[in-house]
Amino acid sequence: MSTAPYSIRLEQPADAASIEALNDIAFGPGRHVRSAYRLRDGVSHDPTLSFVGEVKGTVMGSVRLTPIRIGGKEALLLGPLAVAPEWTGQGCGRTLVRTAVDGARKAGHALILLVGDEPYYGPLGFKRTMRGAVTMPGPVDPDRVLVAELKPGAAEGLAGPAERAL
Repeated sequence: MSTAPYSIRLEQPADAASIEALNDIAFGPGRHVRSAYRLRDGVSHDPTLSFVGEVKGTVMGSVRLTPIRIGGKEALLLGPLAVAPEWTGQGCGRTLVRTAVDGARKAGHALILLVGDEPYYGPLGFKRTMRGAVTMPGPVDPDRVLVAELKPGAAEGLAGPAERAL
């Protein structure tokens, strides 16, 4: 049995520059105008539910969870998820998502929203929302709006605007 060449740990304040560099590479400078980034603007991610992948002391992957509201209901927004190009395809991204989802479930959260590809996130417990039920603060492909129920029934009747939790 082999072990992963990376370890997963909670994000620390000292990781901020490394995470920003990963996000620059993964999403480019225009990322700040995307709908998901608008939800994070001015809201701190939850440091108890944000994780990094590390190899020999170097951050090579990151995922964050940020509190939001959907139609007035408390939820978390997953993302950005970024992995250094030389480490893609080695399972770090999926491990980071699983770790964040498990942490959120253990902390008592009910629902996580993200904008992403269902073939990637589906096996990690995410499903499409009903088309148009959840509106984002900007243009987004409604087929990429996904949720994971951390408590049974948490997504039943989910509808309304996704908004920053201030």
